[in-house]
Amino acid sequence: MYELVQVGEKSYYINCPAKIGVYLSDENHVYLIDSGNDKDAGRKVRQILEKNNWHLKGILNTHSNADHIGGNHYLQAQTGCKIFAGGIEAAFTRYPVLEPSFLYGGYPCKDLRHKFLMAQESNITDFSDEEFPKEVEVIPLLGHFFDMVGFRTPDGTVFLADCISSKAALDKYAVTFIYDVEAYLKTLDMVESMEAAMFVPAHAESSADVKELTAYNRKKVHEVAESILEICTDPVNFERILQKVFCKYGLAMNFEQYVLVGSTVRSYLSWMKDHGRVETVFEDNLLLWRTI
Repeated sequence: MYELVQVGEKSYYINCPAKIGVYLSDENHVYLIDSGNDKDAGRKVRQILEKNNWHLKGILNTHSNADHIGGNHYLQAQTGCKIFAGGIEAAFTRYPVLEPSFLYGGYPCKDLRHKFLMAQESNITDFSDEEFPKEVEVIPLLGHFFDMVGFRTPDGTVFLADCISSKAALDKYAVTFIYDVEAYLKTLDMVESMEAAMFVPAHAESSADVKELTAYNRKKVHEVAESILEICTDPVNFERILQKVFCKYGLAMNFEQYVLVGSTVRSYLSWMKDHGRVETVFEDNLLLWRTI
């Protein structure tokens, strides 16, 4: 864990739970792509940079999930580096309480205000800033989170953030986090047709070809949708839907999983309602979902 792996002439990643990209802009200066899940991750990253005599010029954040920005605060405090983020992701990175608040749908209790869902705040600079490395392409990867992006470095390495999960993770958990299902499926279509010297997903093995894995991610999305439609054959409220999803896929309920999987199931329901596959009815002051 935390080994440095070279995947291109100037591109590396640090192997950890959410892979951290490293772009060598010149002999002595690097940009990170994301920063790991906490202060300890940031410290380990700094040790790797120092070992290679690399100076940190900036951090390019793909999105604001805590496991991708958790090292920001520490590294920025230690080096004074700029942290680049865009759109809604910039707001969530500046004000990390937004993540558990969004997931819960209200003020998050202490069970949700921890480093796995809420990083420390960072000072953020937009991608349009003159110090952003212009040779790095910003690639919109919508769907998993609000304004997630990936990055293509000049040697043809594409860092894909969380837009595809490993086959092992999909087989084990099935329901991966998705904010906007329709946008996510469009992103999968785009990634499937993309060419690169090497792809580096944050939660899957790096590869020169991700077409098969992308198709498997798409297949799982449709499988989960069909499962929810089956659950909603008769009118059913959300809590019962969520319970049946957890039981079907053998998931273990706790507060963190309740909000992560719950938010995703709500996103599926919204997508299917907008496309006329489910409808809502109100009975006895309950919102019920029913397959059409």
